[in-house]
This record gives sequence, C-alpha cells and structure tokens, in this order.
Amino acid sequence: MKQNNSIFLPDIVEVISTRQLTEMERYIELKIDDTSGFTFNPGQFVQLSVFGIGEAPISISSSPNNKDAIGLCVRKAGDVTSAIHKLEKGSYLGMRGPLGNGFPVEEIKGKDLLFIAGGLGLAPLRSLINYVLEKRDDFAKITILYGAKNPGEMLFTEELELWRTREDIELNMTVDKPDKDWSGKSGVITRLIPPLTVSPANTYALVVGPPVMYKYVLLELQIKQIPETQIIMSLERRMKCGVGKCGHCQINGMYVCIEGPEFSYNTLKFLSEAI
Repeated sequence: MKQNNSIFLPDIVEVISTRQLTEMERYIELKIDDTSGFTFNPGQFVQLSVFGIGEAPISISSSPNNKDAIGLCVRKAGDVTSAIHKLEKGSYLGMRGPLGNGFPVEEIKGKDLLFIAGGLGLAPLRSLINYVLEKRDDFAKITILYGAKNPGEMLFTEELELWRTREDIELNMTVDKPDKDWSGKSGVITRLIPPLTVSPANTYALVVGPPVMYKYVLLELQIKQIPETQIIMSLERRMKCGVGKCGHCQINGMYVCIEGPEFSYNTLKFLSEAI
C-alpha cells in the first residue's frame, strides 16, 4: 500500500484475511505497508471502494497499535457491502482515509470508562476498547455494556468471552430476544445501566448504537449525573462521501464526516435531527 497525498484518490489495499461473524457481518483485514505512513485514531473510518460498483464508509474496528493491518466489520446492506462480503484473501480494494475525528483518547486517560454498544456499535468501539486494554495502566475502571437483538447477532463472540474472564474489566451483556441456549440477561441495554455504581465526575461514557437507543441511554446517563461533555456519541450512520462534498451528513451546517463522527452530547443536544 502506497498512501496517496489526496483524500480524493483511493489507495490499493490487499485483503489478507476474512471471517464471517454473523449472517450479516463479515470481518476483513487489510494489509498496511509500514512505509505508507498510515496511522489512525480509534473512532476514525475509511472509504472502501469496489471498483465498478462504488464505495462505502466503514469504521475501523482494530486497535491502532497494530501497524501491519487494519480490521473492519462490514454489514451486508447494499451493493458495495455485498460485494465486499464476497471477497477472499488476496483480493484488492480501494481505500481512502483515515477520515473524520475519532474518540478523545488523550482526554479520557486516567478516567473511568463506560462503553455502551448496541448491535453493530461494538465494531467502532472495539478499536478503542482494545487500545485501552493494551494500555490498561493508563485508565481507571472499565465497564463494557453490550446489547444485541438476539444471540445470533452478537459480534466478536470469542473476544467477548475473553473480556468476560478478565478481572480488570466488567462486561455485562443482554439480548432483546433470548433463545433456548442463552443463559445471560435479556431485555434492552438500558436495563444494564441503573445497577452500575459510577463516579460521575471521573466517568466518560462512550456510546455507539442504533438511533433508537440513544434517547433512552442518554436518560439513564443523566440520572447517573455523568456530565454532558463526558458523554461521547457516534453519528457515523449519516456518512457517505467522507470528505464533506455530498452533503449527505450535513446537520445545520455541520458535516458529520469532517467534524465527527464522534461528538460529545453537549455539542449535539441543540442540533435538531442530530440524534
């Protein structure tokens, strides 16, 4: 991979591994040449191109500490993502990025972290979670809440099991519709918040999930008195071109792909249609 100087021109990248996570999600790894200068922050995204079909914005799911490859969780939702699902090891893609602004990594050092992931929201949060776990001594208490519609839609299940066995983090999971094999908690993810003991002034909540989740999660976090400046949310679902040209992600003059996709709640609360 040789990185272009222009954000409008894609680099050619090689697929070095793929694996199916769920019926709709596939995880792919792309080779990064260590001479390309490619670096990113957790929460940033790239534009993937399947030539002759189109391109789509995809969040980076891997830790930035891995300098040889990046991992992306791709949900099959259209022509481009369906084509990406068909790719195998040795295939090639176009890639632009990294784009956008990520999570405030320096700002959250030394703080208690509350990760709240709904469904596919675990994909972008996984980048930050793994980064934090690799630098565990730089952070205080870590709590991860993860909810999915049903057990079959849970992502990174092997990794979740490893997190569950760690003594230095707390992981709570729930599903809306349990099956006969599910022995964990059931119900919406907001049910996991009231039992938590938090230190509001020292806690950052990092929230990524479907739009319907945000309203109710915010209500619970406000009850916990976590400051609005310390609630970080993602609006990545709105993006398309990634460089502020198409206007698809514009909200009252703000471009999500340029100024986000990660925002503090106090930035979004007065923007109509943001949440």
